[in-house]
Amino acid sequence: MNEMLINSAFFGVVITLVCYEIGAWVKRKTNFVLANPLLIAVLLIVAFLLVFQVDYEAYENGAKYIQYFLTPATVSLAIPLYRRLELLKKYPAAIFVGIGAGVLTAMVSIFLMSLIFGLTHTQYVTLLPKSITTAIALGMSEKQGGIIGLTVVSVSITGILGNVAAESICKLFRIQEPIAKGLAIGTSAHALGTAKAMELGEVEGAMSSLSIVVAGIMTVVAIQVFAGLI
Repeated sequence: MNEMLINSAFFGVVITLVCYEIGAWVKRKTNFVLANPLLIAVLLIVAFLLVFQVDYEAYENGAKYIQYFLTPATVSLAIPLYRRLELLKKYPAAIFVGIGAGVLTAMVSIFLMSLIFGLTHTQYVTLLPKSITTAIALGMSEKQGGIIGLTVVSVSITGILGNVAAESICKLFRIQEPIAKGLAIGTSAHALGTAKAMELGEVEGAMSSLSIVVAGIMTVVAIQVFAGLI
């Protein structure tokens, strides 16, 4: 491809947005559970870079500007929570215990899998923050000496799987309570899961938004304990 085009400031942004819009179009047309816009966008971007032999660094130089919107986008998730604040006041114990159970499950599962597969300390701490939002996960991974690039991948995969499978899992285990759905999805699959929770309902979205914040704080504390176990 044209070198000037590839090296332009917003080349990566354009490619990313185009691929995501294609993914969103496929989702609208098919409504297939695996037709996740983000998953489709990732696959299309990888294919594009391989076919046109574009270096990842060249793509990332432009695409990095999208990251600037990550924090405000995460903060904006507080809006549906504010609209349903009465639920937090009504069921505080159940909500915080539920989120805590989810965080503990994530920590223990990574610890056990790391033992089973013989992961090193670096690999272990890289995966520990996989279930929280990227904005927090990156900082925790870097602080603990993890591999930031792999942390991003693990967080993305966790979110995509949560977005794709959340509704089916709730149906499989007959989870019908909106609050329970939102807490489970937000705690396990952060912002991408919350996008699915908002599709399920306003209560689910609000509880999932709350879970992102609380789970993030709890995970920061829990990692201080679990990081030293391997």
